[in-house]
Amino acid sequence: MIEISPPDPRALARWFPTHSPGPAMIGEHVLATGIGRWWADRPVQPSTAAVSCAGHVVLRGSPEELTPALLAPLAGNRVEAPARFLPALGAAFDRLTPWERMIWTLQATPQPATVPHAVTVRRLEPADTDAVHALGPDASWLSASWGGPPGLAASGHAWAAMARNGRVLAVACTYFRGTGHEDVAVYTIPDHRRHRIALACVTALCADITSRGHTPSWNCSLHNRASRLLAWNAGFRLVGEYVHYAVGSPVAHHRLSA
Repeated sequence: MIEISPPDPRALARWFPTHSPGPAMIGEHVLATGIGRWWADRPVQPSTAAVSCAGHVVLRGSPEELTPALLAPLAGNRVEAPARFLPALGAAFDRLTPWERMIWTLQATPQPATVPHAVTVRRLEPADTDAVHALGPDASWLSASWGGPPGLAASGHAWAAMARNGRVLAVACTYFRGTGHEDVAVYTIPDHRRHRIALACVTALCADITSRGHTPSWNCSLHNRASRLLAWNAGFRLVGEYVHYAVGSPVAHHRLSA
């Protein structure tokens, strides 16, 4: 695949449906924020297109003309694509691991979530960048779709439980922002988990999302029980399932020519 300029919004719907929850909203997020990359099998009248952001790739179109060399730039990502792409992906990478995923949308009233008196739940601001940095490498994925901690803190799309000393204890943010839905992501520092402060952050974020006229959505692994439980307690209900694939390194050249 070769990197291309952002497509015209009118052309986006051809490849990635709009106003729907799930991985296709990555295209809307990248188009709106400029954070991410666009790909195609050729620069003019492509038969295959892809969008990537924060280690996720959505691949659409026709796989007939794809070669391992064309797919090589997508190595190391989690790729969501129709089943017709699996032979091409399997031939291009040394590993293709399926991950079953679940899509939820906010449909019910969240359970009550009280926080300690010493904790304040509020929107993150640019001045909180250092506090987001301080969450460390384990939380680096959370800000990846906003270009890193400065982008997340300044996005206006993140709510955090803050200690009096300015430490972030938990944060919920819009991970991918679509035109109809906003996908929610959450991180809680290990020593404050199971204290319902994540639920308080999610509830505040969801109220913010709905005030923008959007529907909160949730995307998690089928096997992530903690995420599924938090989603349920926050009022999310299951609407769909899909599979994406963790792809490894490009197949070595000698194997391609063997």
